[in-house]
Amino acid sequence: MPQPFAKLLIAVPLLVLSFVAAAVGAPEKPRTVVSMNLCTDQLLLALADPEQIASLSFLSRDPSLSFLADQAARFDLNTGRGEAILFGGADLVLAAGFGARTKRDLLERQGLEVLALDPWRSLDEGRAQIRALAWRLGHPDRGERMIGEIEAALARAKGIVPPGRSILPLHRRAWVPGAESLLGEVLRHMGFALQQDLLGLGQGGVVRLESVVAQPPDYALLFEEGAGGGVDNGSVLLVHPALLEAIPPERRLTLVGMLAICGGPATPTMIDALAAEVRAKVR
Repeated sequence: MPQPFAKLLIAVPLLVLSFVAAAVGAPEKPRTVVSMNLCTDQLLLALADPEQIASLSFLSRDPSLSFLADQAARFDLNTGRGEAILFGGADLVLAAGFGARTKRDLLERQGLEVLALDPWRSLDEGRAQIRALAWRLGHPDRGERMIGEIEAALARAKGIVPPGRSILPLHRRAWVPGAESLLGEVLRHMGFALQQDLLGLGQGGVVRLESVVAQPPDYALLFEEGAGGGVDNGSVLLVHPALLEAIPPERRLTLVGMLAICGGPATPTMIDALAAEVRAKVR
């Protein structure tokens, strides 16, 4: 793909990428694609032919983080070093949209096509990102299939929460994700009101235990370590007696944290897992 168009793909907001792709026409399918990021690893594994994948990030095989760790085991890993990727013969590099700007600039200056893909802030952004990447890889049908799986999971989960129920997603170290996020959109789609807004954490951040106890949500959504005991200083807050009294175990939904890290092939499973917790616990 000519470099001007590659830079256009990076610069244009993801909501319009699919329209740009349709207007320009399909380019030559890349033969050697490198992924430098956990989330682009998973999209690449789901959308590309195996022979197109040159290497994945070192996180791709970590089963605690990577939804497709088993599939990633058959591929080479890269260290993320720009020089190694530069001399590795890639004709397309997938990178995160945040950070590593210097590394991306180095690769682009040497003529490599780099697509920087941001974390999904909404389902619409996710759909556009899937379509644009699937088209660039030469497999638009696979992109539509993934979107169809997400839509089917959303349909199964729509409005399953009784009216008026609030929820607070709570990670270890009392980190609360922003309300305007993929997870936030899915929870609202199910019918929850997000407690982040009431606590003044619409953009995310660390919540004080006192704030949660003073204004407890109807339900909490806990991730991995929060499902059991306090295994370290980061998760011990989640089993604090005051928090247990404010939000007892029967009002705590749990989710494997790995499912919520990246939008992509994990998203339908994440939606279904959340829906199962809602049906089991929310009254």
